Amino acid sequence: MSCITAVVLAGSRPGLDPFAQSYGTDLKALIPVGGKPMVLRPVEALLASDGVDRIRVLAQQPERIGAVLPDDPRISVEPSGETIAATLEAMCVDPDTKWPILVTTADHALLTPEMVRDFLVNSSGADIAIGLVTQDRLLKRLPQTKRTWIRFRGGAYSGANLFLLGSPKVRSTLELWRSNEQNRKKAWRMLFKLGLTGFLGAVLRLRTLQQTLDRIGRKLGLSIRVVELSDPLAAVDVDKPADHELVTAILEGRA
Repeated sequence: MSCITAVVLAGSRPGLDPFAQSYGTDLKALIPVGGKPMVLRPVEALLASDGVDRIRVLAQQPERIGAVLPDDPRISVEPSGETIAATLEAMCVDPDTKWPILVTTADHALLTPEMVRDFLVNSSGADIAIGLVTQDRLLKRLPQTKRTWIRFRGGAYSGANLFLLGSPKVRSTLELWRSNEQNRKKAWRMLFKLGLTGFLGAVLRLRTLQQTLDRIGRKLGLSIRVVELSDPLAAVDVDKPADHELVTAILEGRA
């Protein structure tokens, strides 16, 4: 897959962020990780990835985020919307948006070009692709890690903060996401909106994750694909102090 636009979400939650403050900054994306501002790490991985020809970094304070990024013509730092869904939905109606779009986050400090390649190769042709890591693979690599697992028939998964949006067709999905964004920690509410049968199949684990997404995709008129990433570290982001300690140890070869 070539000519990919990568979007790095580098926004902040409203109000003070105690996590960021504990590392001497008020912006999570600027927390130092292994001697670098956190947002710089995924941006460097994307710059080194084949097929990524543009990187759009979205943040509420773009001038501050841009100040720590390389001076590279492929990078633009732009204001983000009020929410993630609203930001991405606006891109769907922006005539300057080039598709497909690879979406990741500023806290994906362990992102590598190999992870990006793995995800893109296995996402080709999908309207929406979601990067995940299986529970057994991640626990084999990091048995001490504590994660939030998405459980379906056939296995449990952790998110990898990698998404592919194939075309403006995904706008209907983003509209649904935006209408439920206040309940983003309660995914079952969105599943319920997409049909009682599909909801029960997911909750009772009668279907695999891909079967559940196939059903949702048919309802939305989209192809939605699960991409199981081979590198379990794709599921490790920096969202709390314990994550910061773990990622630092991994970067230093201690974990």
